[in-house]
Amino acid sequence: MAGDLSGGVLKASWMQRPDVVAALSALGAPEVDVRFVGGCVRDSILGRPVVDIDLATPDLPETVMKKASAAGLKVAPTGLSHGTVTVVSDGCGFEVTTLRKDTATDGRHADVEFTTDWAEDAARRDFTFNAMSARADGKIFDLFGGHEDANAGRVCFIGNPRDRIQEDYLRILRYFRFLAHYGKEPPSDEVLAVCQELRAGLAQLSIERIRDELTKLMSAPDPSRAISAMICTSILEDLLPEAHAPDRFERLIQTEKRVAFDLSKAAWRRRLMFLVHGQALATDEIRKRLKLSNADSKALSQIQRAATDAERAFDQPHRNRFLYAYEPEYSKDAVLIAWARDPVSGEADWEILYQAAVDWTPKTFPLGGSDAKVLGLPEGPEVGKVLKRLEREWVDGGFLTTAQDLRRRMKELVEQAKSRP
Repeated sequence: MAGDLSGGVLKASWMQRPDVVAALSALGAPEVDVRFVGGCVRDSILGRPVVDIDLATPDLPETVMKKASAAGLKVAPTGLSHGTVTVVSDGCGFEVTTLRKDTATDGRHADVEFTTDWAEDAARRDFTFNAMSARADGKIFDLFGGHEDANAGRVCFIGNPRDRIQEDYLRILRYFRFLAHYGKEPPSDEVLAVCQELRAGLAQLSIERIRDELTKLMSAPDPSRAISAMICTSILEDLLPEAHAPDRFERLIQTEKRVAFDLSKAAWRRRLMFLVHGQALATDEIRKRLKLSNADSKALSQIQRAATDAERAFDQPHRNRFLYAYEPEYSKDAVLIAWARDPVSGEADWEILYQAAVDWTPKTFPLGGSDAKVLGLPEGPEVGKVLKRLEREWVDGGFLTTAQDLRRRMKELVEQAKSRP
């Protein structure tokens, strides 16, 4: 073991926030050895934004709840069987977990026993840089060399990778997820071999856990190294058999970088659709298998259709139709996907189309059924035909035709319809 980080002191502005200080005080710090654990320590050391602040304490969950309630804070037993409660301070939730060790595991769940030994608690965690902890005064405790591994971009299991994975097979996907977000060095051949050998264990896991890891992995700024490693180990094929030519995935990442894209939480949708090459049947199968939300399912369907339309949106009329048909977030995703699939077409054409999608302001067709009714066209399918024809003319004309001119044109079409036998 590396022991405590020599002279290591964590200094981060979030540690001084009133809600953080109030939570620590409610839990009895500094008299009680309450520490920050997990991602907030790791990301602060690396200078990355901290999203969630998790705490650990030697106190039992019941004691934690009593202390928090006595201090006037809200508390919820969100994971009581594993020693986790959520303490709410000034509207911010903090997961507080009692120190514990795993006494039995089956690859999916663990039976735990509470402890007061910080070393036992750290030893049950997955990777070295996730096992660090820090007190309120900033003193860092690093028993497995996690600080060095984090700075070097090494994703290292604590102890024997085979043993750690067999405790919870989700750690296979967590390995690739952390490789995508933190890896600077190539993945270990030994670890990849173990992941490949034990990948059948993923079938034991709930699809929700698998889905969450996949979406987090694909939300990394550049997940191409992790995707490549998943291809080599056959894990990507197991999870996404619809993946088409995944070795070209890096093209998409390079295309995204070319336009300095704004990485959002929904970036995984674009990456997923690129992997399955926009196949409608594949998209539908993935939605079912990953149990995606209605919102995500709708988005994938829109991106899938838009990516096909983007391939022929270079001339102005087709470009207008493409931009008008889809919400801007989907059209931008679609252009990036189509661009990365088609390295042959002129880069300038793709850049123009992408910029058009970025600059696009949604338009609303100015006429409706009431306009046709005023002109004497009876309700029925003929109204829809007239409106659809006018809308297409308006779109192809660059949305410049005024409502007044459209009504004149509608009058012509209505009169033509009336004159037909």
